[in-house]
Amino acid sequence: MKRFDVVEHTADTGIIAYGTDMPEAFANAAYGMFSLMADLRQVREETSRYVEAEAGDRESLVVSWLNELLYIFDVERIIFRRFDVLEITNTRLKADAYGEKVDPSRHKLRGGVKAATYHTLKVAERRDRYSIRVIFDA
Repeated sequence: MKRFDVVEHTADTGIIAYGTDMPEAFANAAYGMFSLMADLRQVREETSRYVEAEAGDRESLVVSWLNELLYIFDVERIIFRRFDVLEITNTRLKADAYGEKVDPSRHKLRGGVKAATYHTLKVAERRDRYSIRVIFDA
């Protein structure tokens, strides 16, 4: 199963992330977001950050999770490439994210992602397949 598809949306960009379970779909949503920002094949897993996110429902949890990762990227300049979701409910997520500090000599950053938005946000579940559609403010 592929991790995500890119969705073009007027001036912004989004993704539809996939997973065989909810943790995998959330991990792939984060991977897809950072893939829009850089070629993740060049990113090493030299550091990790424990991340917690909370929200009122599953859709809001997507936005909270992705925006928390963007906050770490903005403040610490760490770009992530792997995400291990340790615990997830409809309102809370705990995960480890792995990556490294941005190195301009190796990381060719693409257009920035400012935030995950609620616009057309959707979390869907069908049998053994989950999907997350999210649009990013670029």
